Amino acid sequence: MSMATAEEDLSADERAGLALVRESGGIHQSDFWKELDVNSRKGSRIVESLLEKGFVEREDTVYNGHNTYYITLPARDRDFSLLLAGDMLSPFIGDDITPRSDSFSRWIMNLAYEEYNDI
Repeated sequence: MSMATAEEDLSADERAGLALVRESGGIHQSDFWKELDVNSRKGSRIVESLLEKGFVEREDTVYNGHNTYYITLPARDRDFSLLLAGDMLSPFIGDDITPRSDSFSRWIMNLAYEEYNDI
């Protein structure tokens, strides 16, 4: 079953939860259920269902002094396009770069060139 087909099979609450994770880029589970305006038990059930179906990932974390989970999209569903300028990956990924470095300047110039050509 493709991911698109499986997404159509989600309940309305699951679709709303998945949309929230997508829009936020990641959210603490303690905020997840509040944003969905459901109780914590129902929020946990929604997350569990999305986890089982492979739509989200969850990791233990401490937030506001309490143990909770951080809910994110799997790496395959993340949008990395903002890190690209043409075919160049941001020099800040994995390198010790300063804003005055040549690689950063080239990356910025690629962004400007892309923007100019899209006009």
